[in-house]
Amino acid sequence: MTSHKHWSDPFVSRFLRLAASGLVPPSLFQKPLPTETQRAARTGVLDIEIVSHCWQYSHFLIYQLSSLALFPPTKATVTMTVYYNSEDTRTAAVLDFIGHQQVPGVTWNWCELPKESLFRRAIGRNQAALATKADWIWFTDCDLMFRENCIDQLADLLQGRRDSLVFPSRERITSLLADDDPMLNFDPAELRIADIDDTRFVEQTRDRATGPLQIAHGDVARAGGYCDCLAYYQKPADSWCKAHEDRAFRWLLGTQGTPLEIPGVYRIRHISKGRYTGSRLNTQIRSSVRKATDKSQ
Repeated sequence: MTSHKHWSDPFVSRFLRLAASGLVPPSLFQKPLPTETQRAARTGVLDIEIVSHCWQYSHFLIYQLSSLALFPPTKATVTMTVYYNSEDTRTAAVLDFIGHQQVPGVTWNWCELPKESLFRRAIGRNQAALATKADWIWFTDCDLMFRENCIDQLADLLQGRRDSLVFPSRERITSLLADDDPMLNFDPAELRIADIDDTRFVEQTRDRATGPLQIAHGDVARAGGYCDCLAYYQKPADSWCKAHEDRAFRWLLGTQGTPLEIPGVYRIRHISKGRYTGSRLNTQIRSSVRKATDKSQ
């Protein structure tokens, strides 16, 4: 495989991470975005696009997509966009199964990317942001679920709002689950709409729009994309990249987001990171660090 790495990449990455901490004004990179008065204050039945990525995480994706089937929206229409690559056959099987499910108010939208573009999550997010026709666009990860009253309450809370970025002030999460946990194992040959045991989740408060909880105004997304002005974050990669661009996105918008009391936001957490490449020892070290630093224990 042709390498997409350049000798300057570590320096650019470090610079952008420092810049996003507030050391550099975003106006040096981001062209002017629509001001609050220039953004539409949509009311009525809102159109919300949800954008997710999946690479070797089909055992989470099945729960995410099933949550929309189990709790379909009644006060909004949802376009569920998933970026994937067909070499991940388990994810492709999940998408094929879900794609045949008719869910009121939900449109399934599967977008295949070359692996190298999928591995840099900002690429798909940027494509979706620039092309979206939705009133609001929710950038998320495939381990997040939209359960009872999540989308409907979100639609109520967004009536007439012009914020550039909002986020759920609370989410319910599991402890770090091991690979052999029954929740993380399913037979792709026996796919079904999958529900979770919600007693395994505990509530946590959020203070900013982190990676899976970024809900952007459609006018802002169409104007600025998702880190569209930062070429480094639009560069394909040879392996899954850590999502430092989430912080850069908030920096470019000049906000940590407005918290909203959105119910039904659930996230499955896990010890190992199946998307990353590397030796078994490297994987074990990553897993040990995640377990040791888990604040929910």
